[in-house]
Amino acid sequence: MGWIDITQPLNKNIATWAGDTKFTYETVATKEQTGSVNVGMLQMSLHSGTHMDAPFHFDSDGHTFEQLDLERCIGKVVIVECLDSDFIEVAHVEGKIAGVNAVFFKTKAMANPHIFPEEVPTLTPETVAYLKECGIQLIGVDVPSVDKVSSKELPIHHALAESDIYIVENLLLEHVKAGRYEMILLPLLIEGADGSPVRAVIKEEEQ
Repeated sequence: MGWIDITQPLNKNIATWAGDTKFTYETVATKEQTGSVNVGMLQMSLHSGTHMDAPFHFDSDGHTFEQLDLERCIGKVVIVECLDSDFIEVAHVEGKIAGVNAVFFKTKAMANPHIFPEEVPTLTPETVAYLKECGIQLIGVDVPSVDKVSSKELPIHHALAESDIYIVENLLLEHVKAGRYEMILLPLLIEGADGSPVRAVIKEEEQ
């Protein structure tokens, strides 16, 4: 099997956080006007669609994208189903994540990219500690946040950053099954940025 795209398509219908800049794309100059090319322009919040949070997003002293380690964005990942709980517990991952550098969580709140969820399952502090103990360097979720949508303190964001674990949100996982995969998940190199869109793809791990 080839590469599977797990990226939410960016379009005018993509759900955004309240108050964030909605995604728009327009052709601002046409080939007929320029004589040679079409030229497009987009506007968006950096936390629209499938994206990575830099620690600077929730910590004014945190790293921005030029300071992050790209090696963590390519490697092996386990997709774990967490369909039975409002919390992502140690039991969901225990014994399943040896030999990988990333874990993606497929939740019962699998997001419709066009509808912003009112509630999302969240990791517990114990799960974050277990992921750190297992050497996990990156986690991904299929919802807009690893914390409660209403949270201002963002305890899980901070716990993951303190554990040196990168955060990816709004993955599109509904069409993939639990299991082990190869992963490529690359943010844009936007200097000084707090977030970045990513193009995320996976491929079933060869036996």
